[in-house]
Amino acid sequence: MLALPGAAEIIIDIDAMKPGEFAWHPEMSPHGSVAIIVSLPEQRVHVYRNGIRIAVSTCSTGKPGHETPTGIFTILQKDKDHRSSTYNNAPMPNMNRLTWDGVALHAGKLPGYPASHGCVRLPMAFSERLFTITHVGTPVIIAGSHTDPWELTHPGRLLTGGAEGRMEMAVAELDMEHHPSDWPVDASYPVSTLLASSAERRIYLFSNGREIASESISIAGNGPFGEHVLILERHGNVVKWVGITHHPDPMQPQKPEESVVDRIQVSDAFNRQLRSVLHPGMTMIVSDLPSHPDRRSDEDFVILSS
Repeated sequence: MLALPGAAEIIIDIDAMKPGEFAWHPEMSPHGSVAIIVSLPEQRVHVYRNGIRIAVSTCSTGKPGHETPTGIFTILQKDKDHRSSTYNNAPMPNMNRLTWDGVALHAGKLPGYPASHGCVRLPMAFSERLFTITHVGTPVIIAGSHTDPWELTHPGRLLTGGAEGRMEMAVAELDMEHHPSDWPVDASYPVSTLLASSAERRIYLFSNGREIASESISIAGNGPFGEHVLILERHGNVVKWVGITHHPDPMQPQKPEESVVDRIQVSDAFNRQLRSVLHPGMTMIVSDLPSHPDRRSDEDFVILSS
């Protein structure tokens, strides 16, 4: 069930939605970073903005033999009138590309079960609305389940414990930035992403999809990270990470680890470079999976496949 409070509370039974149905209530969170979760067992797409769920839609994902890959993706390209170069020039309206080898979110037929060649098909009207709020770099999590967001506030640090002034400096630098959804395609400000992998014990910093820094990390404590996507939000003088946990297996959910960022320790030099590209809407991905450099190109980000 999805409850949307307002002048009159709206109750939506997500499980009872019929193919092609969706709920779209952007007024619940008019501004902020967008994150999208595709739940394969549910055949549903959940859209969050500023950590609040604003939309749910039915979808159709990959059929047997053409399964939609699970993992954490970022939108690589947008094309409102795209046509497939693989499947007989088939129309793929309102396309948000997730991989260069053919996986995308786009409008298509919704029979009520997985039926695509790997893409995530959406209702046409929903895809039109979604296209207006995504940007290159928007995180998309394709998973076995989904979870509501959780917040992690860092009063005095970015990725290492330290002086209170470090975050105050970061807040001051954010004054010069705008949210990515406000940027034109040729904006001078970067769309930045962090990837921390416990498997590699390494952190990567991407700007506009290109790796600009990486280094080995120290990890405090024991146990896995879990799979997390966090989005940097600013509220007044407070900077906080709004996190969405990625559950690859609905039978083995992992609780959000609210100390997950504190466990990652990087050098002051890396933090300085991070601050140079910091902006509201910045995405951080924390995973126990290794990155896959063989799936990258010069303009690509990284795909984590379970």
